[in-house]
Amino acid sequence: MGAAPSAERVSLLLGLGVLMLATLPRYLAAGLETRQSLMLMALAVVALATLVQWRMLGDEARQRLPGLVRRLVLCLGAGAVGMMAWHALTSDFFGWELIASHGATLGLLLHAVWLWWRPVSP
Repeated sequence: MGAAPSAERVSLLLGLGVLMLATLPRYLAAGLETRQSLMLMALAVVALATLVQWRMLGDEARQRLPGLVRRLVLCLGAGAVGMMAWHALTSDFFGWELIASHGATLGLLLHAVWLWWRPVSP
């Protein structure tokens, strides 16, 4: 069937949920109600999948999860700072909605690459 649930997968799903939440203000500001509704539906599915994966975690994996969430928060912060610097250098306008959306995207990518490059030791 599927792969066994892992703390890394749950942290990535949490990051995906944060990313989806971070895109909502852009859709709201632009008046894109259809995209916003679709994103909310997809967010509900991701939240449900995250909950199911978390419930299936073993004790060892649950103990590693807080460290992974701290790493995710660090990466999301680095992503926001990176996107602020990028947009300050390359564009004449950027709003907080754009920084939140692009920063969360970069942060989740950093987190995924960091997990691939240096897995958390048990």
